[in-house]
Amino acid sequence: MKKHASTVLKVSVTIIGLVYALSKVPLNTLADSFQHLNWGWVAVTFVLMVLGLFMRAYRWLMLLRGLKTAVSFRRLAELYIVGNFFNTFLPSGFGGDLVRVMEVSQDMPGDIAAGTVIVDRLTGLLMLFGMALLALPFRPDNFPPELLWPVVGVSVIGLIGGFVLLEGSLIRRFGGWLPNKLSVTDPQRPLAKLLNAVQGCGWRAVGRAFLVSAVFDGMLAIWWMTTGFALGLDHIGYTYFLIVIPILSVSMIVPSVGGLGVREAIAPLLFAGAGLPAGEAVTLSLLVFVTQRATGMLGAPLYLYTLWRDR
Repeated sequence: MKKHASTVLKVSVTIIGLVYALSKVPLNTLADSFQHLNWGWVAVTFVLMVLGLFMRAYRWLMLLRGLKTAVSFRRLAELYIVGNFFNTFLPSGFGGDLVRVMEVSQDMPGDIAAGTVIVDRLTGLLMLFGMALLALPFRPDNFPPELLWPVVGVSVIGLIGGFVLLEGSLIRRFGGWLPNKLSVTDPQRPLAKLLNAVQGCGWRAVGRAFLVSAVFDGMLAIWWMTTGFALGLDHIGYTYFLIVIPILSVSMIVPSVGGLGVREAIAPLLFAGAGLPAGEAVTLSLLVFVTQRATGMLGAPLYLYTLWRDR
């Protein structure tokens, strides 16, 4: 039972979140929105999401080059696409990361592989926080004032915590209270190895990863906007998406199936300032989720091909 407790929790949170969100949305409104989709904009969103996979693979490459590891961009792109496939079916938005770690561990030590995957994720999230703070002064006049400080708080705390992890000295200095198995100073302990790998990329490589993240996060806001276009929601400005997407991204941390249910539950509040009724906000979030899962299907034939090739 304990073995499956995590999965049960994630599925339960997703179901509760969806029931809560859909209780505020007439189902005929939801069905009507999907029936009148602009499929051209859906296709544009799909292409942007696929390009985003290659961009994140290139970000990972920048980090691995900092560690002087010889893994090709093609290999990393394959792993990102395959990882995205597993995200489609595993009850977590981070399941694909585990697959990436296991696969790339064939080319390097496992702790280094895990460290680079963490930094890869972290640089993208930190850049989102930074872009949200930069966009806040340009927020629309109708931006909900009750969201201002949560966005600032999440972004600032996220930036501080992320850079503390990347820098590492504070964790080592104040990590003495941790149990011996979680030691951050004993180089033989897994957590210490992981921390060394996180920091081992070097600031030059991390800086390059941040630059790639800036482009990717800008693209992330664009595909939310093109998804809005597909639903006829063309009045939401690009800046608005930059401000609310960090909170939507952080919601992926909540145990759920790829953030499903959690994002839909908070979407009405986040997009209220853009004048979206609850039904349209939930529909927007659901369409992003469905399109992301559609891109995940590209990983199925690629995974089968890599299994045949490697055999």
